[in-house]
Amino acid sequence: MKSFLSIASLLWLASNATSFTVKPITPQRTFSSLCMSTEAAVENNPRKEGLALQLDDGTRKSHSVAQNSAFVTGFFKGLSNRDSYSKLLTSLYFVYVTMEDSFDSTTEAMVKQMDNPELRRVDAASEDMEYFFGKGWKDKIKPSAAAKKYVARVEEVAKNKPRLLIAHQYTRYLGDLFGGQMMGGMASKSLNLSDGNGIAFYKFDEIDSTSEFISTWYKKLNSLDLTDEEKDEIIDEANLVFDLNIEILQELEGSPFQAVFTYAWKSFKEKMGLN
Repeated sequence: MKSFLSIASLLWLASNATSFTVKPITPQRTFSSLCMSTEAAVENNPRKEGLALQLDDGTRKSHSVAQNSAFVTGFFKGLSNRDSYSKLLTSLYFVYVTMEDSFDSTTEAMVKQMDNPELRRVDAASEDMEYFFGKGWKDKIKPSAAAKKYVARVEEVAKNKPRLLIAHQYTRYLGDLFGGQMMGGMASKSLNLSDGNGIAFYKFDEIDSTSEFISTWYKKLNSLDLTDEEKDEIIDEANLVFDLNIEILQELEGSPFQAVFTYAWKSFKEKMGLN
């Protein structure tokens, strides 16, 4: 998961570097009070314990530099032109239909517990599909080879080991939620999407506070009654999901460098008031 987060964080920092400010520490905020605040924040942070910590560490440590590079390159390829971006959304649409159908049909209580309606993406993805492909879009799209492989894995897990669906919830939904606003904004700039069109997938309008929502989600994750073996299996599945996402991104055509340049240039013009 931290691979997703570190990528999102780096891109976010790059796009906001010129507006970054540091608030001065007031005299009242002594060293001891800062230490106490930090200790309290760590103590109350559900990401620092239990399965949440194991998943974050387990996924981060297993991802090679090459894997992370492939993810970043593929992501920017998806922003290089509308065709690549719409193909990315199409693949994700098929993945999420299968995922959410599995969440609806499963009898696994833990998967039900981690399933939040605010995170569901099929309706949002459908809105984007209609924007890019027009009416009758369901007859115009089909899953790519990588999307078919991803879908088959979700179906296999749902049938044989439904608790592993938790890894899919963790890896995809939290990745979307953490990076959604940034990704949607980058797509809008890079592809000249106006009035919020084509980025519904990355918008979570029903979630007022991302940080509070994720904190609550992690607390629920940590409360699940899982054996050590089951936790290890979920971590392994989360790593597999990361690889499946890379395969979807690697299918896309386009230049990642063109996308980076376009985004950077438009951001510069906006900051300089040149639009």
